[in-house]
Amino acid sequence: MIREREISWDYYRTFLNVLRDGSLSAAARELGITQPTVGRHIGALEESMGFQLFIRSPHGLVPTDAAIALKPYAENLAATASALMRAASGEVGKIEGAVRISASDIIGVEILPPIIASLQELYPKLEIELSLSDTLEDLLRREADIAIRMTEPVQDAIVMRYIGNFKVGFYASSGYLQKMGTPLSKDDLINHRLIGFDRKTPFIRAILQRMRKDNPSIPDAENIPFAIRADSNLAQLSMIRAGAGVGMCQVGIGRRDANLMHVLPELEIPLHTWVAMHENLRTSPRCRAVFNALVDGLKGFLRTTDGDALVSKK
Repeated sequence: MIREREISWDYYRTFLNVLRDGSLSAAARELGITQPTVGRHIGALEESMGFQLFIRSPHGLVPTDAAIALKPYAENLAATASALMRAASGEVGKIEGAVRISASDIIGVEILPPIIASLQELYPKLEIELSLSDTLEDLLRREADIAIRMTEPVQDAIVMRYIGNFKVGFYASSGYLQKMGTPLSKDDLINHRLIGFDRKTPFIRAILQRMRKDNPSIPDAENIPFAIRADSNLAQLSMIRAGAGVGMCQVGIGRRDANLMHVLPELEIPLHTWVAMHENLRTSPRCRAVFNALVDGLKGFLRTTDGDALVSKK
């Protein structure tokens, strides 16, 4: 039973870090406080809650069932606190302060830098936070202010703009193809070193489902014997560029790299893309400015690399 007294937000923040890092010392380093302070925070939280949160083991601190049950609520608090700090980071009515963007690592590294650089030339007091992963961060909980999504947003209260089709195809380096030959059909792929994903995240599962629906001739990706596996799309692209094998690459990125060769173009996969944000942020000048810049910049990228990709999604 929770004791009748207010629990400091600092305790929840410490709790999340201990939960993630598995030790008091690691959490202390992450938070920039002392290990005894971390211990006091956890002790105070346990006293307030009335139950134990962690059990010591040879491998560190193991969360109890109670700690695991508390985790999503503490994460909600963390997201809200972060959103509050971003909202308070700039003067009301001006394009300044922090905006958090969620995007895949490929988009964040290969496409967004010039868009963001141009944006900050216009608005020097604007601060951009990039969260790069295939995790579908929750816009309603304000885990991010703006998201670039390769799956159509389905949440209510979301403002979204369709960008276009960031088509993905099979690519290999010219050096790899000179040594191993060029696959001329999907059956030829069995004779090549294939580069792909390590874990089927929700994003990967959504892509696999859609790719089979949109192009039944594509091999069953769930059963492909990848020679190299990586969770990071950026790592996979680096492997392709290094000549390690055949893998998937956005067509627009492939066209900019003279070392990358597009093979089996009939097996292209459509990646329809949206920019989305919570509808409440439409009145925020900085969020609206970033949203519009992302829409214009991403459309400009597609216009340069593949004008047909801008056709509206049916």
